[in-house]
Parts: sequence; C-alpha cells; structure tokens
Amino acid sequence: MKVGMYYNNSDVRVEEMPIPKVGDKDILIKVNVCGICGSDILEWYRIKKAPLVLGHELSGEVIQVGKDIIKFKPGDRVFSTHHVPCNECHYCLTDHETACVTFQTKNNFVPGGFSEYLKVSGRSVDTGTLRLPDEVTFEEASFIEPLGTVVRGLRRLELKPSDSMLVLGAGIAGILMIKLGKALGAGRIIATDINDIRLESAKKFGAEHVFNANEDIPKAIKEVNSGRLVDKVVICTGALSAVKQALKSVDKGGTVMFFAVPTPDETVDIDFNPYWRDDISFITSYGAAPQDNQKALELIRAGNINVKDMITHRLSLDDIAKGFELAGKGEGLKILIKPNMS
Repeated sequence: MKVGMYYNNSDVRVEEMPIPKVGDKDILIKVNVCGICGSDILEWYRIKKAPLVLGHELSGEVIQVGKDIIKFKPGDRVFSTHHVPCNECHYCLTDHETACVTFQTKNNFVPGGFSEYLKVSGRSVDTGTLRLPDEVTFEEASFIEPLGTVVRGLRRLELKPSDSMLVLGAGIAGILMIKLGKALGAGRIIATDINDIRLESAKKFGAEHVFNANEDIPKAIKEVNSGRLVDKVVICTGALSAVKQALKSVDKGGTVMFFAVPTPDETVDIDFNPYWRDDISFITSYGAAPQDNQKALELIRAGNINVKDMITHRLSLDDIAKGFELAGKGEGLKILIKPNMS
C-alpha cells in the first residue's frame, strides 16, 4: 500500500509499505479522508521521530476485524483517533484525561492516517473509534478530532454566553474556536492573525471584529468592546508575540487559555502581581478525550457546527507533499488528503 512518509516539512515522500496484519483485537480501516493538522507541520515536534507516517484526523471504512472484535464489522463507516486515555488512573477520574500517561505515550495507529490502510489497536478500538451516522460524510468526520480538541478547550475555559472572547491565530483551530464560541453564544468574538486571508475567514465564520496581529491589539479591543479588554483569551498560535499580546488583552476577572504554545526553547517573563491582584486565571488545553470527540460528532451531525465550508483543498496521497507545502505556507484553510482517491 501507499503511504506518505514524513522526513521533514519539505520532504514528504510517497512510499510503499505492507498492509498491516490484523491481530485478534484489531481492526483494519480503508482510509477515505485524513486532514493535515497544524501539529503535523510543527517540524520541531515531529522531526524527532522522523521518518514516520503522520495523520490522525481520519475517517474511513472498516474492511477487516480481528476474531475478538464484536463492536465493529466490515463495511462500517468510522472515525478513529490514535490517542485515548486509560479511564482508570487518577487523571482520568478527575477529568484530566489528556494528562493520562497512556494517552500521552501510546499510539494505537499503524502506520498513520496518511496511508491507504490503517490498523487500529488497543483502547482506540473500544473508546477511540466511533461509528458514523448516515448523515455524516467521511469528509465531515475528519473534523471530529480537531473539533473535539476545541470542545475540550472551551469546556475548560468555561465560556459563558455573555463573555467577550479574543482568538489569537485564525488557522483551523482558531476558526473552530470562533464557530463553537458563536454556537455557545459568546457575547463578542474578536480574532487576530498576520495573514489577511485568514482574517477574512475569521470574519466570514463568525468573528465580529478582526485585526492584524501587528496592530496595537489591546487598544483595538477597547475601541470595539465598550472600553474593556476581553473576558476570555484563546491562544491558537505558537508565536511568542501572541502570548505577550494575550497577557495584555485580558480583562480583570478574565482567563487566558494556552491552546497552542511556543517552542520549548522560548520562555515568557511574567510579573504576576497585576494578574494576582486582578483575579486573572491561566489555563491550558491539550488534546481531546473520548467524551469530547463524541460531543464533536454530535455537533456535526446536528448541523450546529458546519465544517464543510472550511475545506479548501482535496488532494490525493500522491500530492501529499503539495499539501504539506500549502499548510506550511498557511495557504488555504483545511487541507484533506484522500489516500484512496482514484
């Protein structure tokens, strides 16, 4: 079978690998769609394990099941995710599933979503794979995992209908934050980016105001938010400058959420006194637990979140290098790879 083998952001090759052999507790999926995630192009993060087959935003059809599998059968249309928690440890039992050691260290995909066929094993079969309703397409299902991470983020942020919200970074995560924030009734949504095309997308998909990140963002916010800074700030870019803007843009009693973070060698010096005095909170959000993915699927199925209008490119596996090039340049919004495209 063909796979997209990642060596670095500018070197993703189409190579051949054997179709994975299915064990008694495994399932084999014919991959229909796999989206390129922002984390796929975090070269500093990915290159440490290269070469490898990436891809975790996927959907497809079950074509083979192990003899011990009773939950799925050949022909089932499914979504699956590679990281799932153990559901037994202290962190899982206290709603911190993505801090679970099993979640962070166990990859249940062989070889990865950018392949014609994918073996899913372990807990990803039981709690990480969902059967798709008839009304949800394969392309829509490829958004379940990224939307699931946003569901978790805004759940942790405790976004209220009256809250004003600033989204720093209008890539796919930022746009999903805007869409879900709007669906949850956020009072006013403001977005920033350095890319004018992304700012246009943010405006199109629900941001009331958009600003180029090179502007004086706190000043711009006050001009459109009744003289106040914002209640909730969501950092959806790893740019260090965005972190600094976030710290200057949150109002008293507000919260700053790190949905994305700078590279490990970048740090921020913070004088905590004003934040302590003004009752400002800092939180992080990483990944999605099974309950978040289930909620994301329901949001898509019910039509509460339209994901189809974010797709800008559909490419075959043979064109995966082009997909990574486009993603690396920030061109387009959602780029889908279709490994079995004829």
